[in-house]
Order: sequence, then structure tokens, then C-alpha cells
Amino acid sequence: MKVAIFGAGAIGGFLGVRLAAAGADVTFIARGPHLAAMRENGVTLKSNGESLTVRPRCLADPAEAGIHDYVVVTLKAHGLPAAAPSIAQMMGPQSALVTGINGVPYWYFYGVDSPFRDRHIESVDPAGKLWSVLPPEKVIGSVVYPAAEVTAPGIIEHTYGDRFTLGEPDGSRSPRAEAFSKLLIGAGLKAPLRPRIRDEIWVKLWGNLAFNPISVLTGATLDVIVAQAELRGLCRGMMLEAKEVAETLGVRFGIDVDRRIAGAAEVGEHKTSMLQDLERGRPMEIDALLGAVVELGSMIERDTPLCRMVLALVRERARGAGCY
Repeated sequence: MKVAIFGAGAIGGFLGVRLAAAGADVTFIARGPHLAAMRENGVTLKSNGESLTVRPRCLADPAEAGIHDYVVVTLKAHGLPAAAPSIAQMMGPQSALVTGINGVPYWYFYGVDSPFRDRHIESVDPAGKLWSVLPPEKVIGSVVYPAAEVTAPGIIEHTYGDRFTLGEPDGSRSPRAEAFSKLLIGAGLKAPLRPRIRDEIWVKLWGNLAFNPISVLTGATLDVIVAQAELRGLCRGMMLEAKEVAETLGVRFGIDVDRRIAGAAEVGEHKTSMLQDLERGRPMEIDALLGAVVELGSMIERDTPLCRMVLALVRERARGAGCY
């Protein structure tokens, strides 16, 4: 079974090392100093006080990689449109695309029993180009829970988490999804296959759509946002607006809003990924995490005033920093 990891940074690198160590045929697609270091010294994963180094095939050009059974994409959502043609080069008629990307995915309405069936979402898929280049029937959805960081070229430090929840957009237990789940489990990872992958997408998104932009606007870490009454209240209000949108679209939340906030509080003094991107001058996941939620609200005629206001503010903050 051949697996390509496109965007073999922190999460992709973590997954790829674990798969390669378990004997899978893994190809990393990367670039720059990280690629050079992996080619020369292999890829080292540091986790739970242990260090593991593997030497998978590492390439810059996807055209050299050939066709793979699974192509795992762990880019941030805003990087996917530019990368889509390159990703498509590694996919044949039987290939599956595993999208380990935060936020509302471009394939969200693929095959759903809804008036919006097969509709593209402009915030994450302008003009439906992704839908065309990476057909949604190829997709296996994934919700990524591990936290990891590239601490030096070729070096990945895993902080916590080992679950990659999987799900076909149509809710089926397909042979391809079951096979990939078994592959991940064989690598020592948790990989449950869920019939309602959109529910899981929303539970993770639920906190990110509020905590991430608020952290950018305030510079506060997660523990401060949750402890400060006014900021916690703002996040809670945004989350309740999003919950109404999601439930109108058929999503079921297995936890309530206060339990979700409490879960974020347990993470402690943590800078959100969006705040880290701001500090490093990198593009931020604004549209996938919040812009798409506001767009979905407009589609179903549900007003989201708090989300809209925060979206306007964080977009302007990002523009001023050259990150949007």
C-alpha cells in the first residue's frame, strides 16, 4: 500500500514517520531546508521521551512520485488551491485523498441529502476549482487531533494526541476507508471510522472558530481567553451562533458548549495556531475556520452577528500584518 504525505510538516511528518516505522511504503512531499534535512539525515520524530528516525523517499516534485493508493494532505486550508494540481498528479482512478485539514472542507456538501447537495463553498473553494481538480468522490474525510511541531529541519516533536478520525462523506464503511483505518491502527494510532464525519469536523471547529481569531485580536493564550469573563462570553456567543448554523444543516453535537469550552481550558497556556501564524508572518486559516461558518449562515438565512464582526476584525488584523 503506497501512501504519499503532501505537506510533510508537523502533522504530516508525525503521521508519515509512524506509518514508515510500521512498514508502509511512504513518500514525503516537502520543500526547502526541511526537505534537504530529511533527504540527508532521515526524518526524526521525538515523542514521549523517545526518538525515532526513518528514511522514507522524500521529494520536492509530486510528478516524480508516481501514483499512490492514498494521498494524505495536511496543509492548511488556504494552501490547498495552489497545491491541488500537484496533488492530482499523484492520484489515479483508484486513489483516495485523505484531507487532514482544519475547518469546513471544500467537499462539505458532497453527496449530502440537502437542498445544498454538491454545492461548493466560496470561502474555501473559490469558483469551485478544488471540486474540479480534486473531485470529492476521491475524498476520505479526516479530523486530526495530534499536536506536533517542526522544531528544526527534519526534526518533529510530538506534544500530544494520536487520533485521526476518518469518515467517508456519504457515511459508508467503504473498503478503502476501512483499509486505511487498519493501516493507521497498525502504526499504533487511533483511527476510528465514523459514519457522521461532519459531526466530528464541527466539534473540533467549534472551538477553533472562536478561540483562534480572539487570540489573534488580543494576543492572549487559551487559558487567559477562557478565564477572562468577557472573552469567554464572546467565544461562547460565537459558538452558539455556529451551533445553530450547524444543527440547521443536520449536525449533531455530542457535547454542550460549556463542556467544549472546559475542554479548551484543560489545554492551559497555549498559543493557538492562528496566533502563532500571526507572530511568524504566515497566512492564517481565517476563511476555513470562520469565514465559511459565516457563509453557511448566510446560505441558510441564519444571522451570525458576533461571528461576522469578529471575522471582519480578524481579517483586517491579518491584512495589516501581511497574513491574509
